[in-house]
Amino acid sequence: MSRPVSRPLRVTANVVGVIAFVIAAFPVYWMVNSSFLDRNEIRSPVPTWVPFGGDLDNFRTVFEGDQFLNAMKVSLMVTLLTIVVALAFAFVAAVAVSRFRFRGRMSFIVTLLVIQMIPVEGLFISQYKMLETMDLLNTVVGLSLVYVSLVLPFTIWTLRGFVAGVPYELEEAAMMDGCSRTQAFFRITFPLLAPGLVATGVFGFIQAWNEFTLALVVMTREDQRTLPLWLSTFTDVNRGTDWGGIMAGSTLIAVPVIIFFLIVQGRMVSGLTSGAVKG
Repeated sequence: MSRPVSRPLRVTANVVGVIAFVIAAFPVYWMVNSSFLDRNEIRSPVPTWVPFGGDLDNFRTVFEGDQFLNAMKVSLMVTLLTIVVALAFAFVAAVAVSRFRFRGRMSFIVTLLVIQMIPVEGLFISQYKMLETMDLLNTVVGLSLVYVSLVLPFTIWTLRGFVAGVPYELEEAAMMDGCSRTQAFFRITFPLLAPGLVATGVFGFIQAWNEFTLALVVMTREDQRTLPLWLSTFTDVNRGTDWGGIMAGSTLIAVPVIIFFLIVQGRMVSGLTSGAVKG
């Protein structure tokens, strides 16, 4: 039987938790707050903590023309395509390394770790040449292909832990009741892996949604910019940086991520606590 936690320790833990939350949430608050301020208030040495009297001029600037909506469309297509393809391949690979013993299994697992250690910038030239050869520069498919290679190692490694956390005996019991191996897997194991797929998909979504450097290399045409690339247009050598526009744009870019998280948060929380570090 576990010992009860003392009140001072519980209070200390709660205080530390609140402090950590405030530190993590403050940049988000400051971004939203600054999106309603004009240029002079943003640059003022005296901070404006609450945007009383603020306006929507920065948001109007964001929606001038169709660049924002076009970048939103490109980012959504690239991110969704990346997540679907990465999860499909990662799921098959995770099941293979967790459920089967084959020659080269450990080498494959170690290779995943090594690949994650390689700086993304070190692959720019080879990736660019590959896409140029296949005529996939400035295309959603081309950037999605690069993003899949970026998120796949982490996705396989994470899903491997979820698959290993589901006892194989459950499948054996189903097969004793008359199910084939495939039926036992999809009827018994796969539903238990759904939280893990959601949790892994969220991390992959955020990584693909916010990625900048690869998109900068692959998407050189103005009409094929992703949202992070579009956001960089608020910085100009002659006019300086439009911080109000950047803050308003960043606020709008965060909205789809928040909506996606709210939709899957239940599955994600259960996934994070159901064996992501097992195996």
